[in-house]
Amino acid sequence: MPDTHLPVAERLPDDLAPQHIALAADRLFLEARTPQSWSDRPVPVETLHRLYELVRLAPTAFNGSPARFVFLTTPEAKERLRPALSRGNQSKLTAGAIAIVAYDRRFFEHLPLLSPHYDPSPMFVDEPSLAETTAFRNGTLQAGYLILAARLLGLDAGPMSGFDAEAVDAEFFADGRLRTNILVALGHADGPPSRPRAPRLDVSKAVVIL
Repeated sequence: MPDTHLPVAERLPDDLAPQHIALAADRLFLEARTPQSWSDRPVPVETLHRLYELVRLAPTAFNGSPARFVFLTTPEAKERLRPALSRGNQSKLTAGAIAIVAYDRRFFEHLPLLSPHYDPSPMFVDEPSLAETTAFRNGTLQAGYLILAARLLGLDAGPMSGFDAEAVDAEFFADGRLRTNILVALGHADGPPSRPRAPRLDVSKAVVIL
């Protein structure tokens, strides 16, 4: 029986590992693009469940998993979001689903379950600023995992920051426990990219190795 704790490259046969790594790199990074226009092709509920099942396994501080996801899939649900969106993001509501990635400001209440080897919840109970910072940082990390998991499942993903977070909170999280972090359009591009991939900084401008 294979040891599933080993890295993928170490538990695949030698002649298959490089191919699988290359395919994953293509799907996640090299060929993936952020759509400028979206098809209205639906995203099945089962796919959204699979998406979360992948995201929840990726690391966060203390395994705290503070992100909470609201997937808007119906026209009625998406219209509730429209007033909060910037003009440039209105057209993205045609995507199969829009994910509201929020974070739970009281995520630490789940830490006795999520971190059974060591319960760090007391450090957050009376430190709301620390709890907020930790929830926001790790919730943002989980939003990144969401984008990569979506690409792995064959979906396109487009993060959005052009929106009124307070308006989203008022509409979807009125009790104040959750706060909106970022929105992510999920689904399928409406045709091929309309322009070449934009440049990225090269290693000399973005990396320091000491």
